[in-house]
Amino acid sequence: MKFVWYEKNGIKQLGVLQKEESHILSLKDLLPERGFLDLLDFIKRYTPEDIAVIRGAMEKEKPQGTPLTKVRVLSPIERPIHDIICVGVNYESHLKESTLGLKDPKLDGPKEPVYFSKRAVRILGTEEPIEGFLSLDDALDYEVELAVLMGKEGRDIPKDKVKDHIFGYTVFNDVSSRTLQKSHIQWYKGKSLDTHSILGPYVLFAEDAAYPPDFTVETQVNGELRQKSSTRLFIHDVDKLISDFSRGITLEAGDIIATGTPSGVGMGFDPPKFLKSGDLMECSISGIGTLRNKVR
Repeated sequence: MKFVWYEKNGIKQLGVLQKEESHILSLKDLLPERGFLDLLDFIKRYTPEDIAVIRGAMEKEKPQGTPLTKVRVLSPIERPIHDIICVGVNYESHLKESTLGLKDPKLDGPKEPVYFSKRAVRILGTEEPIEGFLSLDDALDYEVELAVLMGKEGRDIPKDKVKDHIFGYTVFNDVSSRTLQKSHIQWYKGKSLDTHSILGPYVLFAEDAAYPPDFTVETQVNGELRQKSSTRLFIHDVDKLISDFSRGITLEAGDIIATGTPSGVGMGFDPPKFLKSGDLMECSISGIGTLRNKVR
């Protein structure tokens, strides 16, 4: 089951993809009495009965609802409840290239997860152009990541209970300004320029995904494959990340956790392959979808 936040005739609404993924079923039509406002509202209020109704509608042989080609797909969460929780250097290969590229001694083999936050007043969706801010920093980079959406509030979550707190998974492009990232020591500024958070295009319901997560992640820039890896290669798996982060910190339903990117980012090449105006980024995760965004 894949959830989609979309715009049709100027009206934003929540839906799910029909099983052939050619049409969208509106939750306003499937569950009119429930009055779900958006995905965050759904995450907080949905019931097993709601899921059963949706699954029943999805299984119909004949395509129902609105053709996907007739709508504009938006970020599943446009305005997050908090800053995005990001995990740094969570693949061994990216740890090596980051240590060299950022020249940061803190990255020399950290034994515990590296966390940082990313400000996102508004999160972009697929097909939306990003502002490069190349006059501010011309070392613009891409990072494909698996994003975990929390479905249930919790603190001090045991590893064997983490799965119960996850609503779903989606694709995240953690666009980064490397010069700012290095010059400010902390990464917040270099990670947080406007339009540099991209999410979507769909959210895969956790019940329909393997656990632990088993996805292939990749990035192409102008058709050139730059990144390709598997979430099986995480240094710290999802159980570890969420259990560890939640020690003494409350995670809320709707929180977004970006789990880190593999090697192949622009700064990892010699010479670096940073993004330029007009470049097309395509960030994909198997079984979820592809984010396509140009640099303006």
